[in-house]
Amino acid sequence: MELRRLGRTGRMVSTIGFGAWAIGGDWGGVDDSDSLRALHAAADAGVTLFDTADVYGDGRSERLIGQLLRERSGESLFVATKMGRRAPLDLAGYTPEAFRGWVDRSRDNLGVDCLDLVQLHCLPTAIYYRPEIFAALDDLVAANAIAAYGVSVERVEEALKAIEFPGVASVQIIYNIVRQRPAERFLAEAARRDVGVLARVPLASGLLTGKLSKATVFDESDHRRFNRHGESFDVGETFAGVDYETGLAVVEQLRSLVPTDATLAQMALRWILMSEAVTAAIPGAKTPEQARANAAAADLAPLPAATMEQIARLYRERVRPLVHQRW
Repeated sequence: MELRRLGRTGRMVSTIGFGAWAIGGDWGGVDDSDSLRALHAAADAGVTLFDTADVYGDGRSERLIGQLLRERSGESLFVATKMGRRAPLDLAGYTPEAFRGWVDRSRDNLGVDCLDLVQLHCLPTAIYYRPEIFAALDDLVAANAIAAYGVSVERVEEALKAIEFPGVASVQIIYNIVRQRPAERFLAEAARRDVGVLARVPLASGLLTGKLSKATVFDESDHRRFNRHGESFDVGETFAGVDYETGLAVVEQLRSLVPTDATLAQMALRWILMSEAVTAAIPGAKTPEQARANAAAADLAPLPAATMEQIARLYRERVRPLVHQRW
């Protein structure tokens, strides 16, 4: 497993991480014993980066990762969690006291004294014009409650504004084959400022696995069923903002580009890692098999230049007009 440095945290982490939203239960039913086996399978395959949030299953995801940490004590695992969505998205609610309460809850869930990384969780854009917000995070670092902090954002402009604050060590942003704008506007600036980049929604909510079809039925608790048009949160979180039918058509055109020793999902993950400015991609997994397959993407050879150009052309022609300027 290749390791890359996560910006100003100074920590070396695996280029394929484990996104733990699904094991919180927001992607359909999930069994905790299966989730724990998936976490262990990822760690066995060399994954050291685990990304979660305090609202994934109302702490369920954090508690499962906490159990993993206890069962693999002594290993150099890195946990990135998030906070800020346990309350209404109201700037008045983002106080030092609220931050400390959320951090303490995450520390309890994970069973640690100091959180490796806390990320503001897709909060309103106005947050990035409030220096006191980042001063409160600096205070949590000084108190040894958190080792570092970053942000998880919806839009490139939010990412660019966030990294003006010198304490921001990392940015989590949607970046994948059907969401390429960060490469145009953000990645180079993040590298220049020594900010780590975590590519979230790397498989476009499963679209880029090639396993979905028009006949796929999603569970009622799965956001791919109830958030197709942004009914519950930003529509860009679901299928990276691409309408489902277009996404399926694009996937069909991608199939011919997949290397013979890989799956479509693995190619999509390797595409992300072709940018050295990206620290890691954080695909989700609900089973050991998915976790191992994701980790194996780090072992693929670099994609040929011809493949990269064909993917770029497909994006320009089929996807860019739909999503590029929105996020």
